[in-house]
Amino acid sequence: MPPIINAQGISKSFGANPLFQEVSFTVSEGDRIGLIGPNGSGKSTLLRILAGDVSPDNGEIAVRKRIRLSYVEQDSTFKSGDTVRSVARSAMERAALPESERGTRFAETLGRAGFEDLEAEPSTLSGGWQKRLAIVEAVVQSPDILLLDEPTNHLDLAGIEWLEALLQAADFACVVVTHDRYFLENVATSMAELNRTYPDGLLRVAGSYSRFLEKKEEFLHAQSKRQEALENLVHKEIEWLRRGAKARTRKSKARIDKAGELMGELADLNARSRTGTAQIDFSATDRKTKRLIELTDVSCEMGDRTLFTGLNCVITAGMRVGLVGPNGSGKTSLLRLLRGESTPASGEIHRADWLRIVYFDQSRELDPDVTLRRALAPEGDSVIYRDRVIHVASWAAKFLFAGEQLNQPVGRLSGGERARVLIAQLMLQPSDVLLLDEPTNDLDIPTLDILEESLLEFRGSLVLVTHDRYMLDRVSTVVLGLDGLGGAGLFADYSQWESWQEERQQTVRNDARPASSATVGAQSARQSTGKKKLSYLEAREYETIEQRVADAEQVLQEKRSQLEDPEIVSDSQGLLTAHAEMGQAQEKVDTLYARWAELEKKKN
Repeated sequence: MPPIINAQGISKSFGANPLFQEVSFTVSEGDRIGLIGPNGSGKSTLLRILAGDVSPDNGEIAVRKRIRLSYVEQDSTFKSGDTVRSVARSAMERAALPESERGTRFAETLGRAGFEDLEAEPSTLSGGWQKRLAIVEAVVQSPDILLLDEPTNHLDLAGIEWLEALLQAADFACVVVTHDRYFLENVATSMAELNRTYPDGLLRVAGSYSRFLEKKEEFLHAQSKRQEALENLVHKEIEWLRRGAKARTRKSKARIDKAGELMGELADLNARSRTGTAQIDFSATDRKTKRLIELTDVSCEMGDRTLFTGLNCVITAGMRVGLVGPNGSGKTSLLRLLRGESTPASGEIHRADWLRIVYFDQSRELDPDVTLRRALAPEGDSVIYRDRVIHVASWAAKFLFAGEQLNQPVGRLSGGERARVLIAQLMLQPSDVLLLDEPTNDLDIPTLDILEESLLEFRGSLVLVTHDRYMLDRVSTVVLGLDGLGGAGLFADYSQWESWQEERQQTVRNDARPASSATVGAQSARQSTGKKKLSYLEAREYETIEQRVADAEQVLQEKRSQLEDPEIVSDSQGLLTAHAEMGQAQEKVDTLYARWAELEKKKN
């Protein structure tokens, strides 16, 4: 059977700037394609071309006849006066679904999406629930192919898990532009990266995101080897030409032509291999105070609704807090309390004297008319970073902006570029506490990696709100969870918070309905077996724990071997250090074995 969509040799430019050239892209039955690439590489434009909303400059696109295609853009818009119900029903009418299918389709899709008030107007919903509604609007049309552009932006963690389950069980093909690495790992059956680094402008690999990373590394390694070999060949040919090669013989002509071809190939390879990475490095102050912010029995209300109550927490120097919770649970409200922008309904918040707090706002409010030059350097043509004067052009280059962009209005920048501008502004402000509200939206994966490294090296404290589970796992040392039901608590990691939240929600559900004999029987069965399924993060932890145990045992063996080293045995201080390190290694092995047993018990 031919592909659903077959795009061959398509190119697209805006003005004099080419986004991509001669790219070929196919979508077949059952494909779940994760589409990634650097900011500005043209991912959203490629989706619009596949959707038929934008025409390519050249190339051909063949679309199978009578297919249904649904497309969810980054920013969702709904008509005034719409309701959740009317949005879904109108979508089914536009798709001309048979009347006999509409009732079942409507109930199944809306029910699984978690909508309770079907008469709610979209404008009254949070950004995350508007995103859910946009996805529902696309899915109820029973598409053959679904195109999603950054669908995890604005979704909370529960919403992301809902979308993962939806796509995993779907009978339609889909192409998803996202930088959520766990999402890609769980959903994608093939990966494609749009990047001019590749000869064809696109690297496509069948399999998961982790398999894509392996194949990408192999490709780049081979390309690097080819580049190195070309450089050597070109160097030899240049030496030959310098010796005064004569072009009179046929053999000499052929060699000169070959030298020209090699130089052209090397130039092309060098041009494609030049990639930049943003240079992100936050500045901490030299504060010695340990307790920076202390919350005692803090409650927060919005209107007549209690967001959370009884929150006790101390943010100390070097602490990295991952702040999680459903949309509407009060995460942004808590950040405002920490800043002192609002006051708690009850309880006390004590901040250290002269505390410097820097805030990254998820709304990314920048004056759209101000130039990039002024956004990066408001006071002139230079900035002062860590006591050094840096010209605005050099400062812009650190964040991957070209010199010709400096006079461009900020309003013309992409979402990822605006995020980089805000990060550049934050870096000029030394801080004791960084408050980051969804900093990952619209950032490409290489920039996310740099941001994570910077946060890990930041010497101050951090409170991070993010739906990026990979970043949450990697960066946070403690998780502060809000359950959306008024509860809050501190947890060792995300999986512990997830288990606690499931228990809280189950308790609420049980309290809200009569305990029928079937319900009591189910509860008894759960209590008698004591079994719990592994959460998403626990399952990932289980997959790697055997290797981590093996690695820890190897380290332990190395520490034991050090105790037999004559140089260490004869050095009393070295011997004490070696004993201490062996004790730590043994403790890590014991902890991992205990965790392994715990996960095995929970799994079985």
